[in-house]
Amino acid sequence: MAEFPKLALAHLPTPLWRSDALDRLVGAEVWVKRDDMTGGAEAGNKIRKLEYLLADARAREATHVITCGGAQSNHARATALLAAQLGLGCRSLLRVNDPSAPPAPTANLLLGQMAGADVVFISAAEWTERTALMQQHADSLRQAGARPYVIPEGGSNGLGALGYVDAMREVREQLELGLCGARQPFDAIVHACGSGGTAAGVAIGADEYGVAPVVHAIAVCDSAGYFERAIGAVTLDVAALKPELDSFAEVVVHDHYKGPAYAVASDEQLDFIAVVARRTGLVLDPVYTGKALFALARLDPKPSRVLFLHTGGLPGLLAQAEELAQTCKRLSTSSAHS
Repeated sequence: MAEFPKLALAHLPTPLWRSDALDRLVGAEVWVKRDDMTGGAEAGNKIRKLEYLLADARAREATHVITCGGAQSNHARATALLAAQLGLGCRSLLRVNDPSAPPAPTANLLLGQMAGADVVFISAAEWTERTALMQQHADSLRQAGARPYVIPEGGSNGLGALGYVDAMREVREQLELGLCGARQPFDAIVHACGSGGTAAGVAIGADEYGVAPVVHAIAVCDSAGYFERAIGAVTLDVAALKPELDSFAEVVVHDHYKGPAYAVASDEQLDFIAVVARRTGLVLDPVYTGKALFALARLDPKPSRVLFLHTGGLPGLLAQAEELAQTCKRLSTSSAHS
């Protein structure tokens, strides 16, 4: 079995958490894999991928990493913070509506800049050519004497996806220890899907370690067809790296829970996020995890016993503080009048 270098960057194993109140809200037995607790400010699902990707960067004696994402990219924030930890330079290509009028430095964007990331704002049109654009930036850095290493959007390639194959082995060990109420597999795994790499790793690991027969990937952007192709491509990348990992659990992509747009939640989704926090103390974000758990609560048919992957993203919540404050105020007013 081929082995690849891996850094120890995440706080592992992350716990499994269950709440009777959450079960009632969702209508199923829900075990939450707390990958929002993989670290400090860098926490979230991206660290598991970056343990492999940054190890590869180090093995290649890189001096800089280059990656991309939205203006409030969790991946770009985690990459910048971990690059700083490792003494690497970081360049982040971030998509915004108007590069000439960039957004205020808040939440993920602020954390990336605090870590010293060289942020380059790009337009939606440039985003469609992001892979080529990152290579152009790599060429420029190389000409200046640096040794750049390009990390794709979301860390979503075969090497990065190995982080979530490992995560499913971790869940299997927790099942065997009786930390999930029972030792049998879950009926399904549910998580937010923004680039496809996590879904690919989860599907491969779920099959390899007998964690669940099906993975529900809740798209927060793009279409089901887009993610089916993206996830399929990453699973092929994984099999090329590790031929023994050539099978995977069924993946069902749901693209009806995206809300009004990427990074924009509907009023119903915002209400759900606020109610979950009030009744359970579990904090979700309005870009990824809030939409994913909202989807689980509405799946029909609904799996009975579910592993919900909390992929983090909590700093992004702060970028939408005003909307969420209005939601909380509306719910409080409604409760007072009921």
